[in-house]
Amino acid sequence: MHFPARIILLASTILSGAVPALAQEGRATEQVIVQGDRFASSVISGLDLSLRETPQSATVVSRQHMDDFRLTNVNDLLDLVPGVNVERVETDRTYYNSRGFDITNFQVDGIGLPLLWGIQFGDLDTAMFERVEVVRGADGMMTGIGNPSATVNYIRKRPTREMQGSASVSYGSWDNRRFQGDISAPLNDSGSIRARLVYANEDRDSYLDYYHVNRNVFYGVVAADITPDLTLTAGYSIQDNRARGVLWGALPLNYSDGTMVSFPVSATTSADWTFWNVKDQAGFSELTYNVGKGWQIKGVATLKQFDEHAKLLYAFGNPDPATGLGVGGMSGIYPSKYDQYIFDFYASGPVTLFGREHQLTAGASTAYLHGLEYEDFSADTIDYPSVFDWATQQVAQPSYPGAYLAADQFDRLHRFYAAAHVNVMDSLKGVVGFNVMKLTSKGYSYETDTSRNESAVSPYAGLVYDITPEIAAYASYTDIFNPQSEVDINHRKLPAAQGKSYEAGIKTEWLDKRLYATAALFKSEQFGLAEFEDVFADGKSYYSGVDTFVSGYELEVAGWITDRWSVSGGWTGLEIQDSAGADVRTYLPRQTLKLSTTYIVPELNDLKLGGAVRWQSGIYTQDIGQVPQKSYAVFDLLAGMRVVDKLRATINLRNVADRKYLTSLKWNQAFYAAPRSVTFSLDYAL
Repeated sequence: MHFPARIILLASTILSGAVPALAQEGRATEQVIVQGDRFASSVISGLDLSLRETPQSATVVSRQHMDDFRLTNVNDLLDLVPGVNVERVETDRTYYNSRGFDITNFQVDGIGLPLLWGIQFGDLDTAMFERVEVVRGADGMMTGIGNPSATVNYIRKRPTREMQGSASVSYGSWDNRRFQGDISAPLNDSGSIRARLVYANEDRDSYLDYYHVNRNVFYGVVAADITPDLTLTAGYSIQDNRARGVLWGALPLNYSDGTMVSFPVSATTSADWTFWNVKDQAGFSELTYNVGKGWQIKGVATLKQFDEHAKLLYAFGNPDPATGLGVGGMSGIYPSKYDQYIFDFYASGPVTLFGREHQLTAGASTAYLHGLEYEDFSADTIDYPSVFDWATQQVAQPSYPGAYLAADQFDRLHRFYAAAHVNVMDSLKGVVGFNVMKLTSKGYSYETDTSRNESAVSPYAGLVYDITPEIAAYASYTDIFNPQSEVDINHRKLPAAQGKSYEAGIKTEWLDKRLYATAALFKSEQFGLAEFEDVFADGKSYYSGVDTFVSGYELEVAGWITDRWSVSGGWTGLEIQDSAGADVRTYLPRQTLKLSTTYIVPELNDLKLGGAVRWQSGIYTQDIGQVPQKSYAVFDLLAGMRVVDKLRATINLRNVADRKYLTSLKWNQAFYAAPRSVTFSLDYAL
């Protein structure tokens, strides 16, 4: 692909380290992306690597950044991560993508199965997480499954040996009220037994007609040192997201003559009788034993239960430009339940070979998933009023005949993995390993047999070479193995998409390792990837396998420019084509910019000022006419200061310029993003 001169110039500037000297080391705990610390590597290989030693692009979002910018849910958080796009296709169903492909691998403390169909249902709250790690590219090592997009790892808060606590209350636009509390304390004098409790509640209306959300989050965890070398940790979390007036599908984008429909930002195809309730529970137990000489053995057992109950209304058709009529609807009630059991066991530690110390890790995991979905579909004829009257009229609730079991699926995944951080020489390190997996499924989903029996071996290899003490070059390779649940026109499940992924780049650390800058090139080839084709007569979708080729580059910088000024962000450019060289996935932006910054003035009651910008290039999709969305930028601002000792007040402004834009063009329907909003917060820390 072609690299504009301004991008090459920017890369040269970033990598030159031509920035002011940094003073205070203590400020690093507040920075947006944690660099220099030994974070993020567990997603890739289970090895204890710094960001510089990791042969892939990695970003870490800190707790401080979540608090500063009021990133109370994962969608808002990932909106600010370089190279990641958040596709809000509906109010309570969200897709994520990076480097041209959907993100399906989401983990908690390095453990997890891919999200159901790569979708987040409801809002996932961030209250229980200490930080979030995002590693872009294929994850051929730790899961061996998924697209060459990214892996997102949520790191839970853990109990502390000393008492600490915080509480915050906030109020914002559309009657958005939130409370969040977090307390951690030792339960005995020595701190060998300790506990932590987190609770959050958010209750809010919306700029969208009828939409309302109430979310409760609870997380409790206890850690006990059975011996100085043996620690048992157990925890439980529940996120209960209850939403009313929800979107299933979204607004029609074209009139019947192919021209664009213009809606107000508040427009929706929903009704006040719809709802989408999601309860996500997880319990885990973890036993860690320090064997000695740097070796550690860990076993983790996780039980996840996902319960969903929704009454939904879907709009289809294109309205007449004169009358506004012509949109029909369908409705159903959808209870479902998914149970996951995940067991992971691994060992890691150093070994000495050929006079040098290397690090090894090896482990095995097994996971079981059982899902039940019910459908209670209404046979009533549903006609929408004229689109010109949607602000004052809504669809009446239909009748429902009774639910039947529409899907009963059972998946089993077994994996064995091993990796090594090889110390070839002082300036050259390697990461090599493999992931062996076997995936079996049985059952059915909406009259489609979901049985499969697939296995693969995914090798991983990466090198990092220290050019100077501040600059390192790296390269990595991994296979792609991506099992798919989509069906073709003959109702047959598509086989796993397979391919290869490559990445190479430069990583730099400056100013006593407080500023981190990278430049990366990447390329992925994925064969047989499911692409939407059309729908059957019953409204269900079918797909075809498309060979997809992505190439691109990323620039990223994060850290402290001075002891008061932090910055983080990145630029991504990519091409997405099929085997004939034609552009595909045109709903994805080819260029994106994410940039965040804060500035601290200690003399003025610790005043903190900040801002963030998200920009993306134009995109389009095709309905009965082309639906374009021009490039746009969204700006956020914050200002906070200490009111009295331990109490801070903060104001956050979102979408300051009140930019009107659609949240996603992934499907041939969409709705508008939130207009300008404001939130006032008070934060207290013990």
